Amino acid sequence: MANGGERRRVGPSLPTPVFLGALIAVTVALIALDSFTSTAVRLLPLLVFLPSIAAGLGNVRQTAFASVWVVLVMAGTLGYLRADFEDSLLAAGFTGLFGVAAVISCRYRVHREEEVYRLRSAAAALQRQIVRPLPLRSGDVVVDGLYQPVEEDAMVGGDMYEVAASPHGTRLLIADVQGKGLPAIGTALAVLGAFREAAHREPTLVGVVEAMESAVTRHNLGAGRSGEPERLVTALVLDIRRGPVVEAVNCGHIPPYIIHNGRAYQSSLGEPAVPLGVAALAPGPRAVAWFAFPAGATMLLCTDGVTEARDSAGTFYPLAARLRAWARHPPRRLAETVGADVRSFTGAPLRDDVAILTVTRTRGSS
Repeated sequence: MANGGERRRVGPSLPTPVFLGALIAVTVALIALDSFTSTAVRLLPLLVFLPSIAAGLGNVRQTAFASVWVVLVMAGTLGYLRADFEDSLLAAGFTGLFGVAAVISCRYRVHREEEVYRLRSAAAALQRQIVRPLPLRSGDVVVDGLYQPVEEDAMVGGDMYEVAASPHGTRLLIADVQGKGLPAIGTALAVLGAFREAAHREPTLVGVVEAMESAVTRHNLGAGRSGEPERLVTALVLDIRRGPVVEAVNCGHIPPYIIHNGRAYQSSLGEPAVPLGVAALAPGPRAVAWFAFPAGATMLLCTDGVTEARDSAGTFYPLAARLRAWARHPPRRLAETVGADVRSFTGAPLRDDVAILTVTRTRGSS
């Protein structure tokens, strides 16, 4: 629940000087126009709409003040003009009812915005458990980049990543849950929980992947009992130590790209294994591959939101060609450049989550 300080920050609220200045200015303008123009249409009754405007832009206190202000102005002006008493009373009463309705409307609007704020706060806390803010560091590597969920204003998408500094080396995960947004959160939490535990417990990378496979299988069984669809997870799990070679298990994910000495190329990991969640259908156990990651190189990892992005003609995004052109970029700038170029290439809102990670060795690693 939001505390009192958070409640005061919820929803738009006009600064008091701006609110009072606008209220007085509109009132004076309408009275002046009503007094110095000879039109048959009276403009003074338009003041009745001021509380409604305040209800949409300000807080409850400002709306209530505007309502009382309009009633007093209407009553005072009609009294000054010596209008019929019954007409004046009717106008003041009608204005008061409009003011009460505006206050009720404002309270409802603020309440809804408080609910949205609490939901956003919960989503932000959940995001910190699923995708930690970049950069992430271990004794071996620095991981930077960007993460963009496809849903507008969404905090969490179907992509995930994690870095674990284990006694066996730095274990790195990048994965993509089938589906997008909130429906994929349960599977993502199952995968991340299994990885975070197994990365420290299991001495081999295959053991880490088997723990993640078991977690996805159990989650899918529970989802099936509740009528929810089962989900697959493509994942790439790396073991990075203080040497020029990296160990990898590829579960249907995009192999890493290496950028070094002005060159960019995709590492060869052999035939990818099946995604997490369907190991029972595979002909054999998942295999381990090794690839070179020399000192001074940058490794780029991404999800299929990058490689499967298409332009208006249906052409896939040419990531390898783009990376060769940007091979001299520093890691952080490289990820930002790729992300911006994907959006420019598609010429339309992204249709899938995008995660782009750059991995560099820390000083002293070799």
